[in-house]
Amino acid sequence: MEASGEVPVITERITVSDGESLLTNFSYDMKTTISLILILFCVGMASAQTIPTAEVQIKTAVLSAPEALRDKAMVYGYSATGEFIVLRKGENEMICLADDPAQSGFNVSSYHKDLDPFMARGRELKKQGKSPKEILDIREMEVKQGKLKMPAQPTTLFVLTAADEKYDRTIGEVKDTYLRYVIYIPYATAESTGLPLKPEAPGMPWIMDPGTHRAHIMINPPKN
Repeated sequence: MEASGEVPVITERITVSDGESLLTNFSYDMKTTISLILILFCVGMASAQTIPTAEVQIKTAVLSAPEALRDKAMVYGYSATGEFIVLRKGENEMICLADDPAQSGFNVSSYHKDLDPFMARGRELKKQGKSPKEILDIREMEVKQGKLKMPAQPTTLFVLTAADEKYDRTIGEVKDTYLRYVIYIPYATAESTGLPLKPEAPGMPWIMDPGTHRAHIMINPPKN
């Protein structure tokens, strides 16, 4: 039998107490519609519950910054609908990023405000679906063309991470965190800094992407 594309309708005959019969039609169409509405509602509720409050996002985002700079740092985070927004305006040179609720694990960061154009462009290109290589090439070209400005001085990025189960999103408590450091020095090289291209000991600084606009020193302290 060929499929008609129509939703099947069940016709059921029910016998009532006086011996007469009653035809009742129950359409799967209505039942399916109601089920879909309930599913979408539940998914929406679940998504909303995975995004911490602004207070929790701010509390945890600033943990990546030096303590003396936390109170007045600007904080980016996520609205109840998952939109990337400014949660708090800043009054100093530090910008903090809250954990992305769409990603597993806990990951917050902070960086000098002069890095914001570079970071914002990277987020924009990633949202467009560009690969890491494409992002590198596009920003490199834009820096050389003068369209994207990089800091003239060395600037720092701090990245704080933890396992997902160590992060309580309801109260903003994080345990067993790991902090690493990145110092951007555009177009620096191993020769200009005296740093190796890979670490030769635990926690040893090394240079990554040398000779490019995003050349940076990596410092990964040994994990306990």
